[in-house]
Amino acid sequence: MASIAWNRTRVSKKFLPAQPGARKLARRYGDALVCVRYRHDPEGTVRYTTVELVIDETPVVKRPPRNELMAVRLARDDVELRRQLLAHGAKWDMARRVWWTTRGVVLQLRLLERVVEVDDDR
Repeated sequence: MASIAWNRTRVSKKFLPAQPGARKLARRYGDALVCVRYRHDPEGTVRYTTVELVIDETPVVKRPPRNELMAVRLARDDVELRRQLLAHGAKWDMARRVWWTTRGVVLQLRLLERVVEVDDDR
């Protein structure tokens, strides 16, 4: 088959697996078939049959939001990190002896190993 500029073809028909026009391909591809599309070249002289298939299925792992507050504990001599946290708007919690900042700042400053769990009765 010659090289086809797919961005110039247009979809003329779309069929779900159970619809006439897609049943033969549904038998061929089984449950993996999502839909069948008939495309035409710009001149309308050639019809292309395309299929959309499911080829992989994995669970989605959602990332926590970047604005989630996290507690960071620094050593007393981490003066430079303390300065950077202050510059990013972190707040000192004297009672718990931790800095509260967002996950985005923690990731940006590479402080994940310094994140600590604290009781959440702020």
